[in-house]
Amino acid sequence: MTVSNQYARYPSLQDRPVLITGGASGIGAAMVEEFALQGSTVAFLDVATGPAEELMRSLDGRSAHQPLFVQCDVTDIDALQAAIHHVETRLGRIRVLVNNAANDDRHAVKDVTPEYWDNRMNVNLRHHFFTIQALSPGMKSAGGGSIINMSSIAWMIPSTGLPAYLTAKAAIVGLTRAMAHELGSSNIRVNSVLPGAILTERQQRLWWTPEYEEQIMGRQALKRYLVPSDVARTALFLASDDSSTITNQNLIVDGGWV
Repeated sequence: MTVSNQYARYPSLQDRPVLITGGASGIGAAMVEEFALQGSTVAFLDVATGPAEELMRSLDGRSAHQPLFVQCDVTDIDALQAAIHHVETRLGRIRVLVNNAANDDRHAVKDVTPEYWDNRMNVNLRHHFFTIQALSPGMKSAGGGSIINMSSIAWMIPSTGLPAYLTAKAAIVGLTRAMAHELGSSNIRVNSVLPGAILTERQQRLWWTPEYEEQIMGRQALKRYLVPSDVARTALFLASDDSSTITNQNLIVDGGWV
């Protein structure tokens, strides 16, 4: 197993159990890959088996520990809790949680029904709390841990055309601050990462138009594309002992947009 000399190696992440939600594609897949290449024992949850299996194949022979994939719909809290129990049975007490699962489908204000609103909260917010609730006792008994909640700069810009998603992503910052103080006495750190315009396959396929790219490059201080691994390497730092005094923070990874 090798990690590029261009980037940091974190000895504290070697063999450290990590759980990532929504890990089969996009930023989540980059998280799985980067933690695996650090030598962590990684588990990830996702509803999409095809991309998950493809990711597993891409890591075959490249990491000290083959990641564990568990198919799970994180909006089903009973299933989520069962998946977490299964992961802890296999890997031991989880020391790093990355709450990444989300869906940024666009929606017009006039079209949002109560049912759709509740669904967007379930997809983008509710599971953050319940994964923390389920995993924090184990983290405490293991001596501490790091929880990384994925928010977005989208609610800060602000964006339009997806108000329920923006509400959930803003609420994640509030949840992070609350849980950092709830869990700090147990040596559990809680931080948020707020990505900007990240060039994922989904973004390219659905929304990355020449006009949007022009807007991005006009707003960013750094005039380059941001890719999923840029975000994932930020999570590595927050998960490692190098950041052992950092909690209750919101780390923006946007090339200087906001």
